Amino acid sequence: MKVLKLFIQFWQTRWSPRQPTEEHSMKQLNYVIIQLVKKVISTTITVLTKIPFKPIFRAATNLLAVVSIVTVGCHWWIEQQTQARLYSDLQTIPPKKVALVLGTVKLLSNGHLNRYFLYRIEAAAKLYKAGKVKHILVSGDNRSKYYNEPVDMQKSLMQQGIPASAITLDYAGLRTLDSVVRAQKIFAQDDFIIVSQAFHNQRALFICDFYKIKAIGFNAQEVPWQDDLKTPIREYFARFKAVLDLYILRTPPRFLGEEVKIPLL
Repeated sequence: MKVLKLFIQFWQTRWSPRQPTEEHSMKQLNYVIIQLVKKVISTTITVLTKIPFKPIFRAATNLLAVVSIVTVGCHWWIEQQTQARLYSDLQTIPPKKVALVLGTVKLLSNGHLNRYFLYRIEAAAKLYKAGKVKHILVSGDNRSKYYNEPVDMQKSLMQQGIPASAITLDYAGLRTLDSVVRAQKIFAQDDFIIVSQAFHNQRALFICDFYKIKAIGFNAQEVPWQDDLKTPIREYFARFKAVLDLYILRTPPRFLGEEVKIPLL
């Protein structure tokens, strides 16, 4: 019942007519998620300890508690390690030669334009037009001829007035780790600006740190979590996976290959 009450309170907060700032919304969301995890753990422990076969259930409960604590800990670790290298102000971000734009799907399943995609394109275009970068590397998934994130990004950037000669496409950016590592090993870049939403930039910068890449993040406009609850929650598990891939599994990019030279003027 306690968990159910917390869910009801959360949904009431979500559909409140108030319009909090993006920063306040993310802080509130982090608080709600952490409190929800704590409540789930405590409630699960209370329930399971009353069931027969206590040793088995206690072991499962302990495992759940450990995984939850580690997941929240990874989220906090990445947040603290990368926060100082995020920029939202176009005037204060230092210039670099290349911007790496992290890919996402252009159209949602309902046919609407994905705002994460739109805001990343707008942010990258602003960097280029302000002279903060000379070239844009768009990295995304190209799983078939009917799904091509890099081409979609290129077309959208060109619609924003960015010349095709200033855009390079990476077709093998299947996930954030691949995009970051390929920027270094395939496109010979180890000092660049990453363009995505702040939560995504932080995970990308964390990967950069592991590979000794000098990078900073330029934050694209956020999508309010009231409109997209799934992505912020999924980010907790994505950060856990990032730590696992880097420090435990040592997961490499799926595809590497020959070096590609970016034409910098």
